[in-house]
Amino acid sequence: MASSMSDPVIEVAAVSKRFDEVLAVDRVSFSVGRGSVCALLGGNGAGKTTLLSMLLGLLLPTSGRLSLLGTDMLRKRYRVLERINFSSPYVDLPQRLTVRENLTVYARLYGVRKVGQRLDELAGQLQIGTFLGRPYGTLSAGQRTRVALAKALLNRPELLLLDEPTASLDPDTADTIRHFLKGYQHQSGATFLMASHNMLEVERMCDDVIVLRCGEIVDRGSPAALLARYGRKTLEEVFIDVARAPDRGTT
Repeated sequence: MASSMSDPVIEVAAVSKRFDEVLAVDRVSFSVGRGSVCALLGGNGAGKTTLLSMLLGLLLPTSGRLSLLGTDMLRKRYRVLERINFSSPYVDLPQRLTVRENLTVYARLYGVRKVGQRLDELAGQLQIGTFLGRPYGTLSAGQRTRVALAKALLNRPELLLLDEPTASLDPDTADTIRHFLKGYQHQSGATFLMASHNMLEVERMCDDVIVLRCGEIVDRGSPAALLARYGRKTLEEVFIDVARAPDRGTT
């Protein structure tokens, strides 16, 4: 679905985040239009996860403004929490609860109706039915990734923030998950903002890419536009070019 920048779902204005002496995000500004799939691309320490955490309200920016679905996330984020969600394989759920118990708790927190029916739908779509009754702590990394996605989709979010959505998955399962996410996005008109180190994933899923380096936006465009701009055949080559570029102010 084509994005409409006149109807932005995400608005970030001059946002910075400092941790003591480290400036993790440096006056970043961008917007993401409704119905688009946008990637945050950059190496470790580029600021991707910090930005996602600020958008979710898990971190407060040092300065700047954040808005999701037309709502100021620094003052009124409670108004839109039921319309957004987040998935990361690096955020664990309670280890002793079963997968079904974990998902049921979150479904109730999100105000999901017909919880059992929704769990059954997601279990089939994400292939987690065989371990719904197992304690979360006994799952493999790939199984936890699929459970994290199920949790993120319980409330059918209008805005989905994804941190490495197919991490730890084998290539076949990862491809299945990508097709499922794209299908959900096309069907629902949801907006995705995702951070990923998987360049092939970004090329296949995203229509817009924001390139970060050292907490700043250094480029932006569609995958095709970035490939043309850098004269490269893959986004991995573009990634390497950006990562190895001289620091600003150096010769």
